[in-house]
Amino acid sequence: MKRVAVLGAGLMGAGIAQVFAQGGFGVVLRDLQMVLVNDGIKTIENNLNKMINKGLLTLEEKEVILNRIQGSTDLAELQDVDLVVESVVENIAVKRQIFAELDNICAEHTILATNTTTLSITEIASSTKRKDRVLGMHFFNPVPSMQLVELVKGIETSDYTINIAKDYVEKIGKHGVVVQRESPGFIVNRILAPYLNEAIFVYAEGVADKKDIDTAMKYGAGMPLGPLELADIIGLDILYSMVVALYDEFRDSKYRPHPLFSTMLRAGYYGKKAGKGFYEY
Repeated sequence: MKRVAVLGAGLMGAGIAQVFAQGGFGVVLRDLQMVLVNDGIKTIENNLNKMINKGLLTLEEKEVILNRIQGSTDLAELQDVDLVVESVVENIAVKRQIFAELDNICAEHTILATNTTTLSITEIASSTKRKDRVLGMHFFNPVPSMQLVELVKGIETSDYTINIAKDYVEKIGKHGVVVQRESPGFIVNRILAPYLNEAIFVYAEGVADKKDIDTAMKYGAGMPLGPLELADIIGLDILYSMVVALYDEFRDSKYRPHPLFSTMLRAGYYGKKAGKGFYEY
């Protein structure tokens, strides 16, 4: 348990690489182009600078953490890592191809994990010959500050693999919960996505305006953020994908997205990252 690889240097991948490096692990951060890798490392450096400004980190500690991270575009660099955490696009065909490649490249003992939000761990694992050593490690955004990691079993994931993953999670200062049987959305998003989707129904039906919906849930249910505020932060495109995945799997009408939801996406209203969702930013 010395070296970890993270595939995908976007916001989630960079955050995952950062917390492993902070936990003392050597990290290979890999993406398709070096410019993407460098952007990911810049994201990590910016995160660490914020910690310095808050008095949570020294300049010397920052340099030590950054020196543990090796950027790469070459999958061959993953030959001797102990754990791979994949955090690329949410597309089952892409993930299966990546895991088949990893299965051929990585050492026999290497555990392969995916940071997928809704896709099947079992289906991803089926593209490998090490189905017992494949699991979901679902981190939450922003990774450096969110404490939860969902550890998700596929149908053949061994208890040994889950226990090793628990050790990794503890060593990086996170709290792991085990999802014993894979299900779209796992624990958090299976509960959260319908809640946010229902808030969109309430808004679309004109029951209350957006600010009153958010205020009601903050003051009436003790939520730190209102549901429409949170939907904008998550990204309406990401939330829509979660809701549709739940609907496709269960064929239960309680998961159907409201037509207003898809109309907003067609207009490019993806939430805070796009400058406009339910609110303007």
